[in-house]
Amino acid sequence: MSNSTQAFERLLNIMDDLREKCPWDRKQTFESLRNLTIEEVYELADAIIEKDTQGIREELGDVMLHLVFYAKIASETNLFTIADAINDVCDKLIKRHPHIYGDSSVDNAEDVKKNWEQLKLKEGKKSVLSGVPNSLPALVKAYRMQEKTAQVGFEWDNIEQVYEKVEEEIEELKEARLTRNQEKIEEEFGDVLFALINYGRFLNVDPETALEKINKKFKTRFEYIEDNAKKNLIEMSLDEMDMLWNEAKTKESI
Repeated sequence: MSNSTQAFERLLNIMDDLREKCPWDRKQTFESLRNLTIEEVYELADAIIEKDTQGIREELGDVMLHLVFYAKIASETNLFTIADAINDVCDKLIKRHPHIYGDSSVDNAEDVKKNWEQLKLKEGKKSVLSGVPNSLPALVKAYRMQEKTAQVGFEWDNIEQVYEKVEEEIEELKEARLTRNQEKIEEEFGDVLFALINYGRFLNVDPETALEKINKKFKTRFEYIEDNAKKNLIEMSLDEMDMLWNEAKTKESI
């Protein structure tokens, strides 16, 4: 038995013990775990952004615990087992990689993605967008929808066209501002964001990751202002705060 198999079996055995003996673990359901699972996934995402290898290792274990937890709950009412879930994904991977397990061929990763979407439709999916969860954050959802529709040819020919679309949407937002119609302004603002996300995709930039890095930078710089301000922030002028902001920027490059 390999180390990986032993470790996974150990986790399954511990899960059995917890579900039987621990009052908190015993009362959990799919619904009660849902928000906790989302939190764990975000903690894993944070560790990845931070390039914290130890953190990734720890959070990956936490996420794996949740996956085993769901399967344990399901097995108690004979819905499915962890083996069922693992075998299902193995079958799916084999079916959707005919260039490895079948007789088709691909030239690059883009071909693999296109084949993947076509195979999903053949399996009975009604839309290429059906696999995009409704509860995804809007920024991630927009990126995934654009990515998926591109695989079936709904795509701009070149990046210049995409940037022209960004400029067009910005102009429409400016015009909407003049109307003072808040609903129209919101719609046009959304169009700008959607076009920028598409532009980011053509630049090979993941918008969620890019924005989170900027969030982190903003947080660090503003906290520097708070830590080094000589008086209450509310009493400071914008110029005074901006001076500390620029100090923070300088220290980042040292």
